[in-house]
Amino acid sequence: MNESYKIHLSEKEMPDAWYNILPELPTPLAPPLHPATGKPVTPDDLKPIFPDALIAQEMSSETWIEIPSEVKEIYKLWRPSPLHRARNLEKALGTPARIYYKNESVSPPGSHKPNTAVAQAYYNKKAGVKRLATETGAGQWGSALSFACKLFGIQCTVYMVKVSYYQKPYRRILMHVWDGEVYPSPTDRTNAGRAALAKNPDTKGSLGMAISEAVEDAATHEDTNYALGSVLNHVLLHQTVIGLEAQKQLALAEDKADIVLGCVGGGSNFGGIALPFARDKIKGKSNVELIGIEPASCPTLTKGQYRYDYGDTAGMTPLLLMHTLGHSFEPPGIHAGGLRYHGDAPVLCNLVHSGLITARAYTQNPVFEAALLFARTEGIVPAPETSHVIKGAIDEALKCKETGEEKCILFCFSGHGHFDLAAYDDYLEGKLVDYEYPEEKIAEALRDLPKFPTGI
Repeated sequence: MNESYKIHLSEKEMPDAWYNILPELPTPLAPPLHPATGKPVTPDDLKPIFPDALIAQEMSSETWIEIPSEVKEIYKLWRPSPLHRARNLEKALGTPARIYYKNESVSPPGSHKPNTAVAQAYYNKKAGVKRLATETGAGQWGSALSFACKLFGIQCTVYMVKVSYYQKPYRRILMHVWDGEVYPSPTDRTNAGRAALAKNPDTKGSLGMAISEAVEDAATHEDTNYALGSVLNHVLLHQTVIGLEAQKQLALAEDKADIVLGCVGGGSNFGGIALPFARDKIKGKSNVELIGIEPASCPTLTKGQYRYDYGDTAGMTPLLLMHTLGHSFEPPGIHAGGLRYHGDAPVLCNLVHSGLITARAYTQNPVFEAALLFARTEGIVPAPETSHVIKGAIDEALKCKETGEEKCILFCFSGHGHFDLAAYDDYLEGKLVDYEYPEEKIAEALRDLPKFPTGI
C-alpha cells in the first residue's frame, strides 16, 4: 500500500468527461414541475434563465458528457486536486482506519465550487450572455462564480444571504477582487426582496430568498442568465470530477473506499465525490457506505419530508421532488452559511429515499471541536461547512477503533476556512450556540408546501 501523505495525478490523468448518474438511477428521477401549471418542465420553460447546453445537461440521458477543452484548460490551474492521507489525524485518534480527504481547497477561490462555476460561465459565454445573476450563502459560490465570470469576460451579480454578508466580509471582498457586484439579500432591488423585507424587516435572509432575487433578476433582463451553485443535475454533474479523480488516486494507493462522506447543504460537493462511487454500488461492484452530513439547525435530509417543493422562497422556481423543510423555512444564522438551505439536490434525495445514501446531523460546537483537531493535526483550517464532514469522518474512525475494523474512509474537503476565522474566534471564546431547529418550526414551514402534488 502507498505510504505517502499525498497522492497526485498528472494533468493527463484528469477526467475527460463528467459522469451523469441520471440514466443509471435505480428509480428514475421525478421531473421538475412548472410552478404555475404543475406539469413537467420542458426545455423551453428553462430558456429564459439557462443556456441550451446546460438545459440539455440537466435532462441528459447520456452517461458521460465530454468536458470542453476550454474548461479543462482552466481546471488545470488547480486540477487534478490532491488526495491526502490524514496520517496525523489517524494517529491522534488511535484508529486502525485509513482516512483520506480529497482537497478541493486548492482552487483559486478556495473551494470545490469552481468545478461548476467555470463550466457554467463557459456555456453562458458561448451563448452570448453578458451577465450572470446568482445567490450565495457563505460566499464560496459567489466568489467562485465571480472568478469564473472574470475569466470569460462576463459580469456577475451576487445576492448574498444577509447574515453571511456581514459575518464573512472577506468572502464579499474576494468577489469584489474578481469584479463581482454583491448585495446583502433580501434587497430592495427586486419584488421578491421587497416582499421579504415587508414581511420581516429584521430577517437574516436565507438561500431561498436569495435564489428568488437572482432568478427574478435574470428573468427580467434579456442579457442576463441565472447560475446555481448546487442542487440541480448539471451542477452535480460538473462536480463529479472530484469522485472520478479520487477513485484513480485510491487505486494508486492500492486502497478502496469503504465509507465516503461529504457535507450537505444543497448537495454539490457530496454529490461530486459520492456519485461515481454510487455508480459502483448500483452496479453491484461495491458495498461502499455513502453518508451525507448536515447541520442540526437545518436538518433537511434527516427531518425534512420527501415532497415536491419550490427551490426558492417566493415560489418562482420549478417544483422539485426532494427532501425539504419547506420553502418558507428560515434557518438560524449559523456560521456554516453554505449549509443553510431548505431543500437538497433531487438526485441525492432520490438515492436517500431508495436507501443508497444515509444522512446524519450535528450541532455547531462538536463540529468546531472536530475542525480544531483536524487543523492541529493536518495543518489546514477547514471551512465551517467542511468541518461537518470532518466530524462525521472522525466518528466513523472512532467506530473502527472500537471494533478494530481497518476501514478506508474518504471525505471531500470542500473548502478552507481562511475567511471564517471569526467563527473560530466565537468557538474559542465559548460564544457558539448549539441550535437544533424546533420541530414545531419545521412543521410550520411544511404547512406552506405546495398543495400539488404531494410527492411519493
